[in-house]
Amino acid sequence: MSQGSSDKREDKRGKQHPQAVPQKARRGGETRYSWVEPNAWTDSMLEALSNGVKGGRWYSLMDKLYKEELLRSAFYKVKKRGGAAGVDHLTVKHYEKNLEENLKDLSRKLREDTYSPQPIKRKWIPKPGRKEKRPLGIPTVRDRIVQTALKDLLEPIFEVEFADSSFGFRPNRGPKDALREVQRLLGEGYSYVVDADIKGYFDNIPHGKLIDKVKEKVTDGKVLSLIESFLKADILEGAKSWSPEGGTPQGAVISPLLANIYLNPLDHLMEKRGFNMIRYADDFVVLCRTKDEARKALKVIKDWLKSAGLTLHPQKTKLVDATTRGGFDFLGYHFERDYRWPRKKSLDKLKDSIRDKTKRTYGDSLEKCISEINKTLEGWFEYFKHSHYTTFDPIDKWIRMRLRSILRKRMDNKGRGRGRDHQRWPNSYFHKRGLFSLVKAHRLELKSSKR
Repeated sequence: MSQGSSDKREDKRGKQHPQAVPQKARRGGETRYSWVEPNAWTDSMLEALSNGVKGGRWYSLMDKLYKEELLRSAFYKVKKRGGAAGVDHLTVKHYEKNLEENLKDLSRKLREDTYSPQPIKRKWIPKPGRKEKRPLGIPTVRDRIVQTALKDLLEPIFEVEFADSSFGFRPNRGPKDALREVQRLLGEGYSYVVDADIKGYFDNIPHGKLIDKVKEKVTDGKVLSLIESFLKADILEGAKSWSPEGGTPQGAVISPLLANIYLNPLDHLMEKRGFNMIRYADDFVVLCRTKDEARKALKVIKDWLKSAGLTLHPQKTKLVDATTRGGFDFLGYHFERDYRWPRKKSLDKLKDSIRDKTKRTYGDSLEKCISEINKTLEGWFEYFKHSHYTTFDPIDKWIRMRLRSILRKRMDNKGRGRGRDHQRWPNSYFHKRGLFSLVKAHRLELKSSKR
């Protein structure tokens, strides 16, 4: 990818995006993109990245990885993210008590090539809105630090090669950008949609083929061995332990970057063939003008995935006409007949969260309960505020019913808030106590957008 002096570039649709890195990033005042970790990337390295390194590959990276400054920066990122202790039972707080000593030891082990990852603790967490659970890998704090530093070191190398159609786990991009692109294409008549799902993507990426993709840009043998050691780290679940034969652990810091690296060729293939694919990690849709075009797009995807050792989920992959009843889900939203609203799982997740905070036996003040509810509602609304207006009133009513049920219980009445409870505790009663109203927030959002 060529880099000019401008900080914008245009994609094939004429849409502007920020450059991944400036042509030359100086510390003395020139703009430097915030996502580039300064303890990993020097000005000369950024210049080489912009102008192209010899042979297009990076040969010496390990000496940057074991710098204590980079590891310290990585620790504070791990601390900010939080998370549970790994198999060593060492929390972030405990690690920080002897931070400088721990970082020196970690740096020495990386430098002397005596570092090896500890097993990954596996936990099963509920899938939003489902009874099913998904596996979550929890590396130790020490391993999360190394993975964060490794990600900071590798990310710019691959970021400059990633396609515009990829939005997940990338700097200065997010789900809202992907949703805007989907909405734009639907508005332009791309109504036939390939709604695709890769079967067990994170658990099934072939290790050998993934390392080969990384080798296309990185030839430092120690760094490659380190990546491979993270992929092959033992999984510990209760008393059972095993070594994975494929996949990259969900929950590992480095996994999203590796997942993007592996699917990047598919992104570019679809773009080269003229298909509008929007991808967020392993979740993607392809928007087409005709059903025949959608069928061709699906065939290209199936063929590429087969060559990459992956398959589409047969039950979860389908062709959809977004102008008819049924529609499709993407990144928490449901799209159908020129409208969008939260998909059922998104609503179920919200209601589960509210239920936990509004049990009839709630013992603190109503004001505290409302304050806790508001934190959930405000964050949820910020993401789903572009939904059809009919989305919000039923949720507001349901939440007030939950609160009336608490008040009924305190009067030794059984059951849900209903009947005369609406006169005893009218909507204004909750409004005066600061309850966040989704309906009112949506009206204000519409007024603001019209300005």
